[in-house]
Amino acid sequence: MDSFAATIPDPQTGHTVSAADRMEALLAEVETADRVGLDVFGIGEHHRKEFLDSAPAVILAAAAARTKRIRLTSAVTVLSAADPVRVFQDFATIDLIAKGRAEIVVGRGSFGEAYPLFGFAMQDYDALFAEKLDLLLKLRDEVGVTWRGRFRPPLTGQGVFPRPHQAKLPIWLGVGGTPQSFVRAGTLGLPLMVAIIGGSFDRFRPLVDLYREAGRRAGHGPDTLKVGVHAMGFVGETDQEAADAFFPGWAHMFTEIGRERGWSTATRAQFDAMRGPDGAFLIGSPQTVRDKVLAADKALGGISRLTFQMSSAMLETRAMQRSIELLGAEVAPAVKAALG
Repeated sequence: MDSFAATIPDPQTGHTVSAADRMEALLAEVETADRVGLDVFGIGEHHRKEFLDSAPAVILAAAAARTKRIRLTSAVTVLSAADPVRVFQDFATIDLIAKGRAEIVVGRGSFGEAYPLFGFAMQDYDALFAEKLDLLLKLRDEVGVTWRGRFRPPLTGQGVFPRPHQAKLPIWLGVGGTPQSFVRAGTLGLPLMVAIIGGSFDRFRPLVDLYREAGRRAGHGPDTLKVGVHAMGFVGETDQEAADAFFPGWAHMFTEIGRERGWSTATRAQFDAMRGPDGAFLIGSPQTVRDKVLAADKALGGISRLTFQMSSAMLETRAMQRSIELLGAEVAPAVKAALG
């Protein structure tokens, strides 16, 4: 599962939990996910008032010290607005604390707040990312890097420490719907994390095929070209219970974001359509969610990882904990059994 550490006011009362209480609840969610056997927990990166995840590496380090088995990743690190040296050092340190359980998902970010905040121009959106990804991959593979680019001072062989516990820190490339991003991931032989927060899974199949073909042409084997999906997801005892727990926070979040982007107000009808058989929301009972996960795997030609974005349900603390338990105890084992 992934979290953006959302702080959403209760639609009924207008009350918002304190930042400290929300952070404590988030770490409890990670501990529960670890206890029930989930594979990965991701923390996003935003620089907005409704999210507390502006420093995901700090949250992941705290989670690393409180968990034993679960892998910990960013979801995603906005690499274009960051220093790759610091990103590598942060996640190498997390990896040491976690004894080899850290990963990084890097991307350009679906929100633009990080760029002016850290002094970067939006017109350099793609050039920043391409250059900084190149440096991050060199830092992963070499201790002393010699490198020169446009957007940061050159490196002249300095050692970058600490080194991670893992021999090779996993780096995934997070993408939305831009074909060039899928091609870049395939050409570099990086595992792909696709954000699918609307529409249907099957409409992304041509892009996933583009990724696999670019990887094949670049000489990367199928085992290297892993596909992951980040999607809206929540599990309840019944379909109705899951929907009722998730909808209020989702509606608030997407209505607020929609005002900035010119979208219409989020409605229950839209939500119910997206959690229906053809929609990309993995929301419902354990059986419903299992079936939709298997359908998504088939639609995309096989996926290696699926992370549930559950932050919208943070208003329902008990429902969140129960959802994580159901995901670990019923959904994940059923999916893995079905896929062999």
